[in-house]
Amino acid sequence: MKYHNLGHSNLEISVIGLGCMGMSEFYVSSQVAESIATLHRAIELGVNFFDTADMYGPWTNEMLVCKAIADRRDKVVLATKFGVVRNEKCEFLGINCQPDYVRSACDASLKRLGVDTIDLYYQHRVDTNVPIEETVGAMANLVEAGKIRYIGLSEAEPDVIRRAHAVHPISALQTEYSLWSREPEQEILTTTRELGISFVSYSPLGRGFLTGQIKQFEDLAEDDWRRTNPRFQGENFAKNLVLVERITEIAQDKNVTPAQLALAWVLAQGEDIVTIPGTKRRTYLEQNLGALDVTLTDEDLARINDAFPMDAAVGKRY
Repeated sequence: MKYHNLGHSNLEISVIGLGCMGMSEFYVSSQVAESIATLHRAIELGVNFFDTADMYGPWTNEMLVCKAIADRRDKVVLATKFGVVRNEKCEFLGINCQPDYVRSACDASLKRLGVDTIDLYYQHRVDTNVPIEETVGAMANLVEAGKIRYIGLSEAEPDVIRRAHAVHPISALQTEYSLWSREPEQEILTTTRELGISFVSYSPLGRGFLTGQIKQFEDLAEDDWRRTNPRFQGENFAKNLVLVERITEIAQDKNVTPAQLALAWVLAQGEDIVTIPGTKRRTYLEQNLGALDVTLTDEDLARINDAFPMDAAVGKRY
């Protein structure tokens, strides 16, 4: 395993972490036993950066992570998020980043996770009704109270990042980044690098599309959230599949899987980048970590860029 110093902190995090969202919902039905086994196997293999959120489940994903790490807390850098509000029926009720809500959400996450301190606490989405200064101010108070150690943002634009960082050092920005979502290259990465903020790439495998395992829409289970995603619809699906076929060909030439190639590409974009591919199966976890052994030459990177240039993916991200 390779490690990266989380921006403005003394934490060393694995450059490939583990996104835990899919262990509870959105893709297919949850498999608790295998998910916990996957979390344990990740720790054995040197993965120490686990990512969850209160809205995953909702709430149940944090409790699942709690079960997995209860007797090995010292081996994990734990990240969770607040701000996306859902109810017991799993309905989305909006974004709430009011200071009072920040405090209550943190207390609830601490209880579900069974920990005294959250290592990295993210604002999950920007609340356009609340100045970022107020939200980060409330998060800074949580740092002072010892409830969280470091502050992160998710899917924030450069201006918001700068304003937030002026209130309290931001340690990480989490944003979707992969071969088929390269928008951060335009301004986001420049901003985070200027401010010394680590960049955390989520969905580095394009919600599974870049693995090459999804050949047709019908491959998605009936309860799979991706059935509603624009990039998996009709003509968009067909056009995006052509892009994946190009990547698959390059991967075959290098004797690696398409997923390993896609992850290696993300990591090759900068030493300040870490990524959190999600899986609930040990097999895929181990395959993903094989990306650490993939070396991409300048020629490889040029070929990948030609095959999958900026804005090549068809359809909106959401």
